[in-house]
Amino acid sequence: QVQLVESGGGLVQAGDSLRLSCAASGRTFSDYVMGWFRQAPGKEREFVGVTSRSGGLTYYADSVKGRFTISRDNANNTVYLQMNSLKFEDTAVYYCAAKAAASLTSVVGKTNERSYPYWGQGTQVTVSS
Repeated sequence: QVQLVESGGGLVQAGDSLRLSCAASGRTFSDYVMGWFRQAPGKEREFVGVTSRSGGLTYYADSVKGRFTISRDNANNTVYLQMNSLKFEDTAVYYCAAKAAASLTSVVGKTNERSYPYWGQGTQVTVSS
């Protein structure tokens, strides 16, 4: 299995940028499709984006498309979430998640949190308006 630890959250103003990191340990990092999710206060956890094992393929929620970018460094067992043009409504706890898979396209329900068995503890992002 894989262990995940997020970092990089904080308090920023609307329009600012922030980069989250998720460091993995345990099994071979490149065996895993990596997803990002978030949960705002009083709301259910929602899909943000996902990247393939190599990082060559990514898929985003409409709410963040064009503002957020996922990348990964398999040599350093880390996946990143670059967040630009942050909005108040991006305020949430952000989680990275992992699923062992042959490919991103083989993952059924890649936007569904129940598809991912491994999770980090989350990092808080607060955007002030």
